[in-house]
Amino acid sequence: MFTVKFVGGAKKSFPDEQLKIDKSNISIQELITLLIDLKPKDTPELDTENVLIAINGADSSAMNGKSTTIKDNDLVSIIPIIHGGASKKSTFELSKKQIQVIEIKGDKTIDVKFLDDLRKKYPKILIQAISSNFVLNNYHLKKIISLSFESKKNNVLLSNKLETDILMRFAISTQISDAIKNVGVKPKTNFMLIGIGNKKNLDSLYLELKPLSINLFIKNNEQYLKKHFKITKKHYDSINSKNPLADILIEKAAVLL
Repeated sequence: MFTVKFVGGAKKSFPDEQLKIDKSNISIQELITLLIDLKPKDTPELDTENVLIAINGADSSAMNGKSTTIKDNDLVSIIPIIHGGASKKSTFELSKKQIQVIEIKGDKTIDVKFLDDLRKKYPKILIQAISSNFVLNNYHLKKIISLSFESKKNNVLLSNKLETDILMRFAISTQISDAIKNVGVKPKTNFMLIGIGNKKNLDSLYLELKPLSINLFIKNNEQYLKKHFKITKKHYDSINSKNPLADILIEKAAVLL
């Protein structure tokens, strides 16, 4: 037996926030099929193509994807991923940690010192900033962060810090200096501020930075990312996915050594 926990909008599809499944050693794909059958007919549809499925806090896509096996006593979290939208904040949970992402409008006065000052003011929050040019959408954002969490769990971080690993995976580089140069904070360039901590501290950080924030994912970075990472049309067209570019970037980030 294992437990399925519905998070956010996924809770609207089922009468209870948690569901006990009297099975074991089934795959994520088998669970999805089962959930579709179990969902009451009078509740909103569960968009199974746009959800992050975590097992005991770790994103299943960083394991064996939909072939990942669910075992006895596992906690499976179903977390909707919303693409685009006009939200100023994205929040989700991985490995029992709260993650908050906001987009900061670039300004000539905002540079690396801005980040250093935030880290000193909020020592209980892990803070990283990624140039907005290198984040395609919410799906891409969450998947890359989950890769870093999985790497930390398995003790195979690209650096000795989780936040640096996140930076390097967005840059798709094993060189910290290159990652900072390409993906780090630059004056006059919008960036995504990633905070990892508890809800109380993250709420305080958001209230401070809200006046500097803008709506997430307004700009379409698809062409920029294709050009920067030299992704050919042939490669792009070969991916059978609703998010081919994001999945290519995630795959490249996952195999960094």
